[in-house]
This record gives sequence, C-alpha cells and structure tokens, in this order.
Amino acid sequence: MPKSSGQKLKLLYLRDILLKRTDDNHGMTATEIIDALSEFNIKSERKSLYDDISSLQMYGLDIEKIKSNTTRYYVASRDFELAELKLLVDAIQSSKFITRKKSMELIEKIEGLVSNFQGKELKRDVFITNRVKGLNEKIYYVVDTLQTAISNDRKVSFLYMKWDIGQGANIVKTARRDGKRYVISPIWLCWDDENYYMIGYDSEADKIKNYRVDKIESVEVLEDKREPNDEIQKFDGAEYTRKIFSMYGGEEFEVTMLVNNELVGVIADRFGDDIFIVKENDNQFRFSAKISISSQFYAWVFGLGGGVKILSPQRVVDGVKEHLNSVNNNYSEDNNDN
Repeated sequence: MPKSSGQKLKLLYLRDILLKRTDDNHGMTATEIIDALSEFNIKSERKSLYDDISSLQMYGLDIEKIKSNTTRYYVASRDFELAELKLLVDAIQSSKFITRKKSMELIEKIEGLVSNFQGKELKRDVFITNRVKGLNEKIYYVVDTLQTAISNDRKVSFLYMKWDIGQGANIVKTARRDGKRYVISPIWLCWDDENYYMIGYDSEADKIKNYRVDKIESVEVLEDKREPNDEIQKFDGAEYTRKIFSMYGGEEFEVTMLVNNELVGVIADRFGDDIFIVKENDNQFRFSAKISISSQFYAWVFGLGGGVKILSPQRVVDGVKEHLNSVNNNYSEDNNDN
C-alpha cells in the first residue's frame, strides 16, 4: 500500500482517535477506526490496524475490546478518572480568585484529558449564585514568579495593593505604603478561605506575614537570596494554617477551650482529628491548641454561639469580652438613630 503524506503519523492519529472517541461506554469497530483515519488522509487495512493497536498496547495505552455481534475497541483507563476531573472542574468553577475567562480556558484543557463523550459531563454549571469571580488575569503570572523565587531561594519585590474609596465615591485600587515596594523572602503559597496567599518572611518587621496574591502587582525576583532565618528553616505550612484563622495572624497563645460534644466535628475540621481532648462531663470536653489570636478567631468563636467557651489564658478571655462589648456598643441606644 503506497504511503500517504501522513502515513508515518498513523500511530499518533490512531492514538488520538481512540482517546477522544472511545471510553468505557463507547467503542469503535475496526471499520469505524479505518474511516476515522481516512479523515486525516491515512489509509489502513485491517491486518495493519490490528498490528498498530497491538503496538499502542505495548506502549502502555490501555486498549480493551468488547466482542458481541462486532468487535469494538476502546480506551479502558486514563491518567485521571472522570470523578477526579469532575472534582477539579468544580474547584475551578467555584474558585473566587480564578477569573471566569480563565476558568473556561482551564476546563477546556481538562476536557482534553477524556473522551468527547465524557467531556460533555465536565461541562457542569456549578457556579454558585452571584459568586464573585476574580478580575485579575495577572494572578497566574504572579504565582509563577513567586514559585520561581521559592525554588531558586530568592527574595521578591512587589507593590501591595488595597481597596480605597475614590473621589467619585467609587472603589479604586491603590498601592499600600504610598507605593513603596515590599521586599519579602517568600516561603510558601497556599489557598485558604477562597483566596490564594503568599506566606513570606519580612526582615524589616522580623516576622512571617501573609499576602493576598491577587493584591500583589509588579512582582520581581531579586538577586538577593532569602533570609537564612530559623523561621524559614523550621516553617511547617500545615501547622501554620491550622493555628491561624482566615490568614489573619496575631500573637500566639496556647488556648484551652470548653466545647459542647455536638461540636466535635467542627473542632476536628478546624484543628485536625489528632488533637487530644479531655472529657469534662457527659455534655462537654476540653482541648488546647496553639492559636494566633485575631479578630477572625473571635468571630469564629462567636459563630459557634454558646457551644464554645475560652477557659485560658486570661488575655484571650478578656479579648472575647472586649469584642463582645465592641459589637454591643454598635447597637446601644446612644448609637441608635431610630
């Protein structure tokens, strides 16, 4: 059989056809595969087709066949299960910091990992009603630059933005510190409470801080190496995120709490299921954890109603009372305009 111009690419086209047009529920007969190859001006005979399928199987492509009235071939397994890709799609679509445009681009790429039939199952509209999607398309390049700096043990310099009220009573973005650039030793990137954060060491303040990635602009990798600091060397990302709330850090305390038994799941979700608890009575238990105290921590406690009580230290107990008084003052008669 004379070779067409694309005959040398026959195995590649055959692989693509099987990957895109077959799956567990959709097979192709030899005749259908030969017709599909002809769409690319590639001729094939049954005997050579069987040899080609055998070659792809030896290469590692999981091709199976079903025998009924006709024999059908299909790709039985792939690098990702369909259920795994559905999780990725749901995470992308519901993510606040990924723009709508970028969400669609990423999902289209994910669809390329499954058959055309399975790809339709990934086009699920799981956008939460009125979900605010990010507007900053540059975030992906910022993330890449930060990862490069971390991998190469380098500091970064950037502008850190904030939202302000403009002259026309509109919301505008302005640079913090009057445009003075931040110089930080980046340590870790993490996703928390629907936002992406860079955790880094600020040598000027001599402490580890968190920075919202979508508020970082004009980021540059510097020639200076990151600080050879003990804080960086012993940094434990999992432990760090467990003891802070919504990425708002503060002074760290060993906090002891008294908790109603029905909230044990809430405590396990927040602090892990390996925490040590002590039964207080038939209805409550005690536990202690290292926590960076912030207004977000107090808000978390208030959100659990009377199900959690701070026992110690006294400074944290006093902090709860101060926050309660502050909220109460907002609703006192003296501040009520009605």
